[in-house]
Amino acid sequence: MTTEAAKIGAQEIGHTHADLSGGWLRPAVFGAMDGLVTNISLVAGVGAGGGSPHVVLLSGVAGLVAGAFSMALGEYSSVETQNNAVNAEAAVERAELERNPAGEQAELVDMFREMGLSERTAELVAEEVHADPDLAVRIHLTQELGINPDEQPKPIVAAVSSFLCFAVGAFIPLIPFLLGAPSLLASLGLGALGLFGAGALVSRFTARSWWGNGARQLMFGGIAAGATYLVGLLIGVATG
Repeated sequence: MTTEAAKIGAQEIGHTHADLSGGWLRPAVFGAMDGLVTNISLVAGVGAGGGSPHVVLLSGVAGLVAGAFSMALGEYSSVETQNNAVNAEAAVERAELERNPAGEQAELVDMFREMGLSERTAELVAEEVHADPDLAVRIHLTQELGINPDEQPKPIVAAVSSFLCFAVGAFIPLIPFLLGAPSLLASLGLGALGLFGAGALVSRFTARSWWGNGARQLMFGGIAAGATYLVGLLIGVATG
C-alpha cells in the first residue's frame, strides 16, 4: 500500500458505519414494533368489544408491563443461550486444534482457496493464523459457522433495549386515554403514526427508503389491529 493510500485509508474519507455493536439493534427494533402492534391491537380489540375507557386503559397498561418484562426476559435468555452455544463450539474447535493441528490447518487452506486465494497465499495465511491459537479458533469459527466468539451480543444490553423500546411502543396508543380524551379513533390514529414513524426511523440502518419501510410497518400493524378489532366486534356482539 502506498503512503498516500494509507493516509486515505486511515482517514476513511466519506466512509462511516453505524454502531451496531453490543446486540442492541435487533431487540430494540423488535421491542418497539412489538409494543406498538401489541397494544394497538389490544386497544382495538377491547374497544371494539365494547370495553369502557377504564377497561381499555387497564388492558393497555397491563399489556405494556407484561409485554415489556416478557420481551426483556426472553431476549436475555435467548442471547445468553446463543452465547453459551457459541462458547461450546469454540471449546470444541480449540480441542480439535490441539488434537489435530495439521488437519485443521489444511482445512483452513481449503477454505481460503474456495474464497479465491491462490494455493501459496492460502498456505501462508493459514500458517500465520495457526501460529496464534486464539486467532485460529476465531477464524475457524468464522469460516465454518459464520460466528465470531469475540463479538457476541450482550444479554443485558438486549434485555434493556427490548424492555425500554417495547414500553415506549406500547405507551403510544394509550396516550389519549391517559390524557383524559378516551377516543378509540385517536388511539388507533396515534398508533398508526407511531408504526409509520418507527418504520421510517429503522430505515436509517437499512437500504430501504424511509417511506417504504414506514408503510410496510403500518401495513403489518394494520393487519394485526384489523384482526383483533374484528374479534372484538364478534365477541362483543355475541356476549352483548
